[in-house]
Amino acid sequence: MAIVVVGGHSRNIGKTSVVAGLIAALRACNWTAFKITQFGHGRCSLNGEPCDCAPQERCWAVTEEKDRSGKSDSSRFLVAGAKRSFWVRTEHGQLHEALPAIQRKMGEAENVIMESNSVLQFIQPDLYISVLDPATEDFKASAQKYLKRADAVVLHSSDGVAQWREVKTEMFEGTAVFQITPPNYVNEDLIAFTADRLGVGVVR
Repeated sequence: MAIVVVGGHSRNIGKTSVVAGLIAALRACNWTAFKITQFGHGRCSLNGEPCDCAPQERCWAVTEEKDRSGKSDSSRFLVAGAKRSFWVRTEHGQLHEALPAIQRKMGEAENVIMESNSVLQFIQPDLYISVLDPATEDFKASAQKYLKRADAVVLHSSDGVAQWREVKTEMFEGTAVFQITPPNYVNEDLIAFTADRLGVGVVR
């Protein structure tokens, strides 16, 4: 089983699009996909808005996605071709509580692709891809912590200087960098790189 983790330094920079693009291009992997969301204080970690995504009965929940409308991130993974897709919700700092349930689902999978930074605290993937947008100033601590572990960086094209205050581009020198221009978040070079690392074929 291969494990791919896709993270990023902020919300709304294309992490889900990268995951969906790799699922679609590498269908032979029969992916089981995971979207990991952390919440706290009644506000969603995705957009900072008030939400009710926190499970009421405990500090975590793992829900299998069945909807194929593409309206949610985990649904987009199914639409892209994932064999199964799960939405993992945990309180901030409580991902370890959900880990046994996640690992059970992983044990049933042929190959796994996960959207998360924090999961790197517990899992050593075969490939970690970090999505970075120089125009977005926010840089999550988890993304900064694991940036040096990235096997590849998906970098938004930009004509300006990166807005990050504590992170310099020198931090990922020597890492494979794939420049993208939204709305195209996955290019042929990234797909070929991933396929080569995993030893799988590419859907043309």
